[in-house]
Formats: sequence, structure tokens, C-alpha cells
Amino acid sequence: MEALIVTLPGDGIGQEVMSAGQRALSEVAARFGHSFTFDEHLVGGAAIDAMGTPLPEATTASLADCDAVLLGAVGGPKWSDPNAKVRPEQGLLQLRATLGVYANIRPVKVIPALVDASPLKAEVLDGVDMLVIRELTGGIYFGDKTRSEDSASDLCVYSRSEVERIVRVAAKLAGARRSKLCSVDKANVLETSRLWRAVTDELIAKEYPDLELETLLVDAAAMHLLSRPASFDVIVTENMFGDILTDEASMLAGSMGMLPSASLGDERRGLYEPIHGSAPDIAGQGIANPCGMIASCAMLLRHSLDLEEEANALEAAIAAAIDAGARTADLVRGGEKPLSTESMTDVILKNL
Repeated sequence: MEALIVTLPGDGIGQEVMSAGQRALSEVAARFGHSFTFDEHLVGGAAIDAMGTPLPEATTASLADCDAVLLGAVGGPKWSDPNAKVRPEQGLLQLRATLGVYANIRPVKVIPALVDASPLKAEVLDGVDMLVIRELTGGIYFGDKTRSEDSASDLCVYSRSEVERIVRVAAKLAGARRSKLCSVDKANVLETSRLWRAVTDELIAKEYPDLELETLLVDAAAMHLLSRPASFDVIVTENMFGDILTDEASMLAGSMGMLPSASLGDERRGLYEPIHGSAPDIAGQGIANPCGMIASCAMLLRHSLDLEEEANALEAAIAAAIDAGARTADLVRGGEKPLSTESMTDVILKNL
């Protein structure tokens, strides 16, 4: 197979983990007889510094003919002025809208060898294996915004069609797993959540009657993610709630550096990125965990290129490296010596 992959390293540790991701995809291509071409472009703070905009026209143009997009991270203290009119995160929102990717899929699975890296007790983590499906292009992040000296507002809007399409994505994924779907909202307060709940209840009853549907308020969901995480199979929720809950869920796996994500729409082309952000405090030190990026590459292989065997092989290589004791600084406990980003990538690829 031949594939064109647009790479957007972005800011902070983005360039470091992007290097690991490209190495992983190149190794997969060599071993399985594929040809992957990489086309690098600017996004986020790096794009603001170079072009004055977080998503330059050249970057947008590169998306038209690619098979997938691989993103490092955006943002950092240099561009964090809350009064700034141009911010790195605007580029990320524009990127998602341009690609039409409305479903963010974040798997959270605890590798037994990393149980000690989590702040939770081992018995609570036993059997944790879930997907969190976050609506990505609607809600409060995309609503109209106002700001004056004395007040500010952010409008949260959802339509029936937006809720239906994200719930269908989650329901199909749940049907291929343990057939358990949890919908998270704040229907005791928010009208958007009341619509979300009504549409979800109606759609599941009509189109997916074999699914076991649980509905939780977002505050209760946050609590249950820590008290009974293994009970969840697939969680679906709106944009802001999903943003918050997935960062909380990352602690189940021991580190945000372990977790990947895929952002998908109606086309096969998707946007893939680790969830850890730009981590400016460790940028340039060569110690970032590459596992989240490499696992994101596995999701790219699976969802955009339909290469299931290759995706499974890459995920198995990560698990084998962890089982063998390979650790980056975020996973080290006690007197263990951490590996660099490059060395950790070496170990993973040796297990491929």
C-alpha cells in the first residue's frame, strides 16, 4: 500500500514524539511491504511565530490529498496570554473543523506491568479496558463568544443531528465490544444535555436495542471513573466533558504519555495524536514518552489505512517493551533508570 501522511509536529515535545511516530510507521512500512510518504507542515505556536497564524494556508492545502494526519501537540507558555487574539489552540479547532472530524476516540487500557504507575489501587484497575468517544466539533468550544471588561460568555449549542451521529459511532463500537454504552451529560442543569439525553435514549432504543445503556451526570461519571473504572466499556459525551474526563481517565493507565487518540469523521481520513499535550516543562530534553504517539500511529494504520494486522503488531510491540521493563521518566518509580524518547522507541521497534 502507498499512503501520504501529513505530519504536524507543532509545539513543545511535539517534534520529539513526531520523530518516534515517523520511525514507527517507516518500520511498519519496511516490514510489511508498504510505502508511506510524509509531508510536514506548521501548526499551532510554531505556525504563529513563522506565519502569524496557527493554521497557515499551506497546511490547510496539504490536507486535501492526504490519507491521514498525524499531530504532535500545540500550545505553550510563550503563547498563553489570555488576551491574545491569535492562539495555538485556534489552529487545532480549525484543523478539526477543516477535516470534518467530529468523533474523538480515546482508548484507555491498563497494561498489567504499569499498575504500579497509577495512583489508584491495583484491585481497582483490574480489567480496565474502555473507549471514550468525545464529540469534537460542537458544543461550548465552537459556540459564539463575547468578552467585555466586566463580563464574558461562551455559547454551548448542540443539534439533534450532531448528537445522533456521535452516539451512532459510540453505539457501533460498543456493539463490537461488550455491548455496554454509558452516556454522560449534565441534564439536571443544561438544556443541551437534556436534548443529548432525549436523543440518545430514543436512538439507542430504536436502533441498538441490544445495547446496555447507562446514563450518568458528568460529576458522577468523574467519581465512578476512579471508583469502578473496569465497569465501563464505551463512554460517549459532549466536547468539554470529554476533554476533561479523558485526561482524568489517563491516570488509570499510569501516565498521559501512554494514551493515543483518533479523530474521525465520515471519510477514512482521520487526525491522530497522543493526548499528552505539548509538555513545555520537558520540551527539548529528549525524555518524552513516545508510547502515546506510537499507539496513535497504530490507530492511524487501523482506521485510515485499514491495516489491522500492522496496527495489532505495533500495539503488541509497545506492550512487549513495557513488559520487558522499558520505562520513560513519567513511568519510573523508585530507583529505576528512565530511557530517553529515542531509546524507548528503539526498544519498541525491536519488539515489532
